[in-house]
Amino acid sequence: MSSTSGTTAEKADATRATDAANTTDPVQAPSLTKSATSPEAGTSTAPGTSSPPDAHRAPSLTARVRRTALRTVRRLPYLLLKGVTKSVAIVALLLLWEIAPRAGLVDRTFLPPFSEVADAWWGLAADGQLADNAGASLARSFSGFGIAVAVAVPLGLLIGWYRPIADLLGPLLEVFRNTAALALLPVFVLLLGIGETSKISIVVYSCTWPILLNTISAVRHVDPTLLKLAKSMDLSAPRLFQKVILPASVPVMFTGIRLAGAVSILVLVAAEMIGAKAGLGYLINASQFNFAIPQMYAGIITISAIGVVFNQFLVTVERRLSSWRVPAGG
Repeated sequence: MSSTSGTTAEKADATRATDAANTTDPVQAPSLTKSATSPEAGTSTAPGTSSPPDAHRAPSLTARVRRTALRTVRRLPYLLLKGVTKSVAIVALLLLWEIAPRAGLVDRTFLPPFSEVADAWWGLAADGQLADNAGASLARSFSGFGIAVAVAVPLGLLIGWYRPIADLLGPLLEVFRNTAALALLPVFVLLLGIGETSKISIVVYSCTWPILLNTISAVRHVDPTLLKLAKSMDLSAPRLFQKVILPASVPVMFTGIRLAGAVSILVLVAAEMIGAKAGLGYLINASQFNFAIPQMYAGIITISAIGVVFNQFLVTVERRLSSWRVPAGG
């Protein structure tokens, strides 16, 4: 009897222990699961270890994009005002050009309104005449300009730096630089013919002198302090040209290059007016003979637009090459 009651008591105690275990496990399991799978546990790092780079890179990139956008929005009124200021003179000229012939201030036969010129320009562009003639002129102009830069810049560096070469070539340069390019155009035509060679050659001749003279002046006016510092470091002649003379000569040199860019177009147009079968000069001359005055002004406007774009391209290149300079206001 006592053994049976003892066995029953042991079974009751075991049953209570099992119920207690089943009651406490659901409470402990979620806490263990949470500690194992929670984001805090997964992303926590031990002391002394660095966090993943992507955790800081994305917010930093977003912040930079936001700052750039805010800066652009803040500068937008200034940029608009600057654009309006630069274009107001051109707009005023075009309005005057449109109103003066219609008001009878000038004879519209010889100066048609700008709207008629624009229509003529669009007609030339639509039938391909403008593209063909502009392409022929640009090929000649850029070819002559490139050859002039390739020849005049090294020659100007040598003449400006080495005094014996300057003494040898100085008198010859003085003779030819005072001879107008258009005065020699008949000579080029007689010697080289009426084809492309004579036109490119006259462009090379006319572009060489602004580049050459400005390069010589740039080399001779390099800051002597820079030269003394470079020589004190025992730089070789090639390194001296690369590190000191060329960077210091870029601003004055590009003044001559920009002048040569304008001269290359102007001289070429004059040469095309004398003898050519294609080109903007030919287009202007043929329009004048045929009394197609709007087409003539359309060709002139095209030349002006090409000159402005080409000059702006050279200004951009100059700023890129002379970015090391401190602005005068700074």
